[in-house]
Amino acid sequence: MLPYEHRSHPVLPTARFLRRMASHAALAGGFLGLSLALGMWGYAHYEGMTMTDAFLNAAMILGGMGPVKTEGLSQGGKVFAGMYALYSGLAVIAVMGIMLAPVVHRILHRFHWPAE
Repeated sequence: MLPYEHRSHPVLPTARFLRRMASHAALAGGFLGLSLALGMWGYAHYEGMTMTDAFLNAAMILGGMGPVKTEGLSQGGKVFAGMYALYSGLAVIAVMGIMLAPVVHRILHRFHWPAE
């Protein structure tokens, strides 16, 4: 877990907060990249798709649009597509949590900041 300041410490300066946001964005981007790679591998492995087609299908599911190719999928491919779609929904929620955590922490931290 990335370190956050205690409520007894002052709110981070803007420059450090922006660095924190950048580190969270990098973590979220890495998680999305791994999720996309997992989807590409599954489509290539179970359906024998080219990497371009596997990328298209995995990206569309990860983005919430649904698969491009659904006709002619094998049983394994259908199960993989369903499981990957369920995983993708949770992955999007996790990424939003990673990205919103510093903002929510900063807002809540201000509530504990002593008035001067």
